[in-house]
Amino acid sequence: MKSPIQVVFRNVGRSDRVEQAIREKAEKLEKIHDRITACRVTIEMPHKHHTKGNTFEVSLNLSVPEKDIVVKRTSEAQTNGDDGMMSTVRDAFDAAKRQLEEHTRKRRGETKAHEAPPSARITQLFQEQGYGFLETVDGREIYFHSNALVDHSFDDLRLGSEVIYTEQQGVDGPQASTVRLRI
Repeated sequence: MKSPIQVVFRNVGRSDRVEQAIREKAEKLEKIHDRITACRVTIEMPHKHHTKGNTFEVSLNLSVPEKDIVVKRTSEAQTNGDDGMMSTVRDAFDAAKRQLEEHTRKRRGETKAHEAPPSARITQLFQEQGYGFLETVDGREIYFHSNALVDHSFDDLRLGSEVIYTEQQGVDGPQASTVRLRI
């Protein structure tokens, strides 16, 4: 890390155990992204409750080239001592880790590829009855009804037209729940 980790405790006593855990978690983040330029963690207790316990709030600010990652977590249960702080710190670092991993993937150009919807050709049309059949790329026959058409009417369809579709299992076999003309 280019600059030292800053840990600030507000309205709560400093805990060496919590501070050590923060430093260890920050070091693990450096394994995900080696160019973290700053890390600031603020732990505070916005409300003090003598009988119910305390709610802790953790703010985590990470700076990396082209992005600042900001995470804020509040303990859900009112707890006392280091355990409440530790669980809230863990939640904040887990969220920061996910954001840092996503940023790293984007920076490397790794994006999730979405599978293209399957395509087929119209092989049979029964205009009066309002249904037809598609032939898939692998040669299967799939039933479709005029209600499955999206953005077109049944009269726009022609034999041999290419369509994209969504398949589901019907009572009598596979059927297309949505059918769109490929334009």
